[in-house]
Amino acid sequence: MRIHPLITDTDSLAALCERLARSDFVAVDTEFMRENTYWPDLCLVQIGNEEEAAAVDPKAEGLDLTPLLDLLVNNEDVLKVFHAGGQDIEIIYNLSGKTPHPMFDTQIAAMALGLGEQVGYSNLVESLIGKSLDKGARFTDWARRPLDKRQIDYAIGDVTYLAELFPRMLKRLRKTGRGAWLDQEMERIADPSNYANDPDVAWKRVRMPSRKADVLGRLKALAAWRENEARNKNLPRGRIMKDETLADIAAHPPRDQDALARVRGLSPGWKTNDIGARMMEALKNATDLPADEMPPREDRKPGLGKEGALVADLLKLLLKIRARESNVAARLVARSEELELLAAGKREGLAILEGWRFEEFGRDALDLVEGRLAFAIKNGKLSMTRTEAEA
Repeated sequence: MRIHPLITDTDSLAALCERLARSDFVAVDTEFMRENTYWPDLCLVQIGNEEEAAAVDPKAEGLDLTPLLDLLVNNEDVLKVFHAGGQDIEIIYNLSGKTPHPMFDTQIAAMALGLGEQVGYSNLVESLIGKSLDKGARFTDWARRPLDKRQIDYAIGDVTYLAELFPRMLKRLRKTGRGAWLDQEMERIADPSNYANDPDVAWKRVRMPSRKADVLGRLKALAAWRENEARNKNLPRGRIMKDETLADIAAHPPRDQDALARVRGLSPGWKTNDIGARMMEALKNATDLPADEMPPREDRKPGLGKEGALVADLLKLLLKIRARESNVAARLVARSEELELLAAGKREGLAILEGWRFEEFGRDALDLVEGRLAFAIKNGKLSMTRTEAEA
């Protein structure tokens, strides 16, 4: 494989992307920093195929990333391969307003091949290629310039191995007939709505035990205010206000801005500064959370009583058994929320009752819920058996 020097000019990047655009796939990875910023600070992009690979320096003066972004988000003929690519995709979305498509994630593919629920990249490389990765540069300061040779070699190594992993995994998926299993998952992670960070739903990330409409309404308003402040100042949300403080103010709103000086987690300056004034304005304009936005109780899902909770537990046990028998990660087959909905009586719109998931698990899950399947102990081992009525 040809490894290029660090790319720092637009002409070299355009030439590389023109060659890669003739490939069936490209492997993609990024290095970034986000400890001190709201927006991820993109420090390096690595891209390659089976023939060549390169690292691109987005911080290089005068470099235009347009050729790279065109390849990643506008070229539908080239498959983009990531490993656990959520944060990489988020960065590409922030730069272009689009997500890469079509897409393949080797971590999700590993789940279909029975290699683990969330197998790490180094473990996957060691398992399928038999090589150990150098992790020495993993926690380096990628924003500092110049980058040294060890950093660049480490970064490019991620895509050279990824370009080697993908064909091997694709071959195994075709051999097992599980390639089609991944289509829905790949479309899910390519959905742009996953990366939009809408301020109106930011409150859902904050833990709040209260279920009072007025408290949750204030939480929604405050979380949206914080999200916008963090974006405008390019600071982490916690630097604006920590979750605990946000929740405390939502539950016990101050009478006026002067009272902010007595709120735990805020400095005395909040009683007079502009950010405090803007927060108080958000609090003033807060309205009760509508009933259709009310989150489900944590102790029980809607429609899932005590008996339903027991049925959901049995479904989770069945899922473990079927996943073990099929040698596939249980998380790829079904999620707990779906099992709870099935136990509560829902039958429409559940992924486990469609396609390959129905064949692998959903049919048995439905039979268990409706009394046609039962657990039994045979020769000291747990197994499934058809009920007498079904027989």
